[in-house]
Amino acid sequence: MQHRPKAVPTQQVANERVIVTEWRFAPGAETGWHVHRHDYVVVPQTDGQLLLETAQGNRESQLHAGRSYAGLKGVEHNVVNATDHEVVFVEVEIL
Repeated sequence: MQHRPKAVPTQQVANERVIVTEWRFAPGAETGWHVHRHDYVVVPQTDGQLLLETAQGNRESQLHAGRSYAGLKGVEHNVVNATDHEVVFVEVEIL
């Protein structure tokens, strides 16, 4: 098992409709394994490359600042910064 630094979440908004969290990843940092309890939208603030570890295998995902993408409730993964610079995105969970 690899030891990686943890990504840093900062909750910006939490109400009856959404949870908005900024995630900051140092090089090599990870979220830790988690299951999404809500549908969500990710808004990258920086370019970068993420390693997505899943039970079905690993894959890489390219981030482009300002190019959003959506994910579904029930997704289980660990997200790792695969670049040599800080990666930042904002996650909006839809309640």
